[in-house]
Amino acid sequence: MRDRPGNYVRDLQIRLTMLGTVVASLGVGVAASVMFVYDVITLPIYTILQKPWVRIKKAKKIRAKEVPGSVCRYRNYDDPIGFQVTMKREKLDTVEKIVRYAVKQHGDKKGFGTRAILSEENETQPNGKVFKKFVMGDYQWTSYVQFAARADAFGRALLAEGVKPGGRVCIFAETRQEWLEAAVGAFTQNVTVVTLYATLGEDAVAHGINETEVAHVITTHSLMPKVKTILNNCSKVSHVIYMEDQLEKTDTSGVKSGVKVIPFADMLKKGHDAKFEAHPPTSDDIAIIMYTSGSTGTPKGVMVSHYNMVSTMTGFAVALVPSPEDVYLGYLPLAHVLELMAELCAVMFGVPIGYSSPLTLMDKSSKIKRGCQGDCSVLRPTLMAAVPMILDRVAQGIKEQMHSAGRLAQGLFNWFVMYRNWWRRRGFSTPILHSLVFSRIAGLLGGRVRAMVSGGAPLSEVTHDLIRSCIGCSVMQGYGLTETTSCASLMDEYDVAVGRVGHPVSCCDVQLSDWEEGGYKVTDQPHPRGEIVVGDSQEKTKEEFFESDGRRWFRTGDIGLIYPNGTIKIVDRKKDLVKLQAGEYVSLGRVETILSTSPFVDNMFVYGESSKNFVVAVVVANAKQLGLLAKEVLGSEAEGKSHEQLCKEERLEEEVQKRLVKQARHGRLEKAEIPARVALTSVSWSPDNNLVTAAYKLKRKELSNYYKDDLERLYK
Repeated sequence: MRDRPGNYVRDLQIRLTMLGTVVASLGVGVAASVMFVYDVITLPIYTILQKPWVRIKKAKKIRAKEVPGSVCRYRNYDDPIGFQVTMKREKLDTVEKIVRYAVKQHGDKKGFGTRAILSEENETQPNGKVFKKFVMGDYQWTSYVQFAARADAFGRALLAEGVKPGGRVCIFAETRQEWLEAAVGAFTQNVTVVTLYATLGEDAVAHGINETEVAHVITTHSLMPKVKTILNNCSKVSHVIYMEDQLEKTDTSGVKSGVKVIPFADMLKKGHDAKFEAHPPTSDDIAIIMYTSGSTGTPKGVMVSHYNMVSTMTGFAVALVPSPEDVYLGYLPLAHVLELMAELCAVMFGVPIGYSSPLTLMDKSSKIKRGCQGDCSVLRPTLMAAVPMILDRVAQGIKEQMHSAGRLAQGLFNWFVMYRNWWRRRGFSTPILHSLVFSRIAGLLGGRVRAMVSGGAPLSEVTHDLIRSCIGCSVMQGYGLTETTSCASLMDEYDVAVGRVGHPVSCCDVQLSDWEEGGYKVTDQPHPRGEIVVGDSQEKTKEEFFESDGRRWFRTGDIGLIYPNGTIKIVDRKKDLVKLQAGEYVSLGRVETILSTSPFVDNMFVYGESSKNFVVAVVVANAKQLGLLAKEVLGSEAEGKSHEQLCKEERLEEEVQKRLVKQARHGRLEKAEIPARVALTSVSWSPDNNLVTAAYKLKRKELSNYYKDDLERLYK
């Protein structure tokens, strides 16, 4: 019987794929040979110029040691340096004092930049839809002296509007210069700032406002509609202060009767004329009540003292030595402890902060008009903070571009990444390779980023290496919680490891304790493992904090291991651990971190039941990659089908699962950790649909309820 025409086509596709693989292998082989000759010729020159032994010595440094007489308690024993000495000498023990000192040191130097929005225009998309886009100008800069004057005026205006020293105000706003001015202004009068994510749902915001009993809420133009609704459930709010928009006048109609609404600019005018004296805080006073994003329920308010914040700044100060050319990019939520501490460190060192948002960050961001530059291209930052979700998306974008460029380009690119990482670990930089291969990718962030701090969740080893190579910068992963003021451990710029979160910072001890249920013990070999416990934190609850050796300790719920040089790796989390029917433990978060680097995955939720012997997953499928896969698997059947319809195709579910198996093996997952079946979804997870937190961490309970039918189907 003659073969069907479809079989000929399929056979031809297989042969072409094999041919492409051979060509790509030959191309990589030629490139490797050329680079080998180049290395032999130039190695003596690079060795003399770059002095790699200096970097290797710093990379191999013992970063923390076990405290004598303790069991698996580690401490950083480095002598105080630089600003740590200055802080102690000048008795800078509150945020207010640090800002005063920074103003004295940096004076009229530019410190805080906001980009001008010139207009908003309609732009027609290729599909015919019309979106509003910004036409943007340059950054407008405020000096340290001007910033302090505005913050002081705002602090006095708060007193004029009835806030008492020792009282509280709430900031429910997006990241911008006025956010920090308002917070510092409150600190000058010993007023505690309650912080709430701009992406929190209405119920969560109302909960935070009511629980802290604030009467003054500080918000922005874009959040005023949400605030109007929230006020109906917040009986004690008497004042709403809003930060104005550059283009539109804020509609304040419909605000709850009896609530006074004041523009931010009017507060500054009122404060400028007010005669109130400053009421500076002490180190023991509460600076922030920071509401967590609430991954396991209602957001919790964590009380953070000035002492806590200054201690964290002291610990972070040694991770990176700033230079006069440095510029920091501020775009993450200031309601997140990582961004707040990073910006305060920038203020402390006199590093200018240029503000941005995810909507205007890069040239192709959603609110940038075609032909205009994004904030990174204009600001050209050297320092920035990031969360793994953002870095994973950048890494996926890079992989997609290489995939679309063909097998040869993809093979060469992967080899160049491996080549650059190989030399980096031996103390060498590769400037010519960066200029020829990676400079265009680095240009997406302005082309000058030299250091990046990642926190908030584990960063996969694959993404860590890829970003470090493509951007050409140090990617320093840190670890901490809101309860520990973001402070526990942090890599320094010379640490070349991946998958680790650095060493204990100087302001706290880190200890491991046995977790018998999960099988983690400090006696494990070759590295001790156990629950991470952080010393010297602000007390919250008796269940999570305990006293030992005259110090307070916080149980993090995260499982870590410690290497001989004192660096830490997060290997598990108590709340993310599920025990399967056969007795194997699976860390759901670890599986998600590794598999989310697949180009087919925009987001992922791994689920397991103790009555089953395997785990399953719900995957937010990448539309572009799923479309390409559909053409390959479904052929002509894929034509005309929407992304939502493709996500319902069981054949595509099976194919995505097969590709995730390959990704899992590459990430060294065990068989029990690999999802046996997956469901695809086109629904994006956001704080608005309550499937992720304001910090975009998965809400497992809500996700399992939302996808209940899919999970039941996968387990049948």
